[in-house]
Amino acid sequence: MADTAAHDRIAFLRGLRAVRAFRPEPVPQGALDDILDVARWSGSASNRQPWELVVVRDPAARRALTDVEGYAQHLAGAPLGIVLVMNGVPGYEEQEIYDEGRLCERIMLAAAAHGLGSCIGWLVGQGSADAKALLGIPAERRVKTIISIGYPDGEAQRARPKRPQARKPLSEIVHEEKY
Repeated sequence: MADTAAHDRIAFLRGLRAVRAFRPEPVPQGALDDILDVARWSGSASNRQPWELVVVRDPAARRALTDVEGYAQHLAGAPLGIVLVMNGVPGYEEQEIYDEGRLCERIMLAAAAHGLGSCIGWLVGQGSADAKALLGIPAERRVKTIISIGYPDGEAQRARPKRPQARKPLSEIVHEEKY
């Protein structure tokens, strides 16, 4: 029994994929509440929890965010986006960047647990400042990541070219005891 449960959990973790095309139906509030609660409970360096989240449902705001410099065009077609707002405390950048990655993955996994797809968007250059201005985020905060969330568009998923999910074999990436 334990082996089956572990196998199912590992399959769930391995199955997480980026989704960039979404159906128009809204994300249920219960699912969003679960996602946000998982985010709240995500681990962080010294339990500092250096983040706040901005949930963006408004289609005009999502479209405006896709116009800023970065890689988040999928946000326009998603029912909602979550903008990760990191504290931006000088001297803690490395910890916050690590924590931000942990937070992203946990949000995406929580969405997947509800049958929702997600994709990470990344702001670059002036995009961060422009997104802060659009959303009223204080200038001293660090904003780089937006996660699109919604039900995957089945037709778009089927139409995607099938590329093998090639991964390097473990023998090429794992070293025992020494490099």
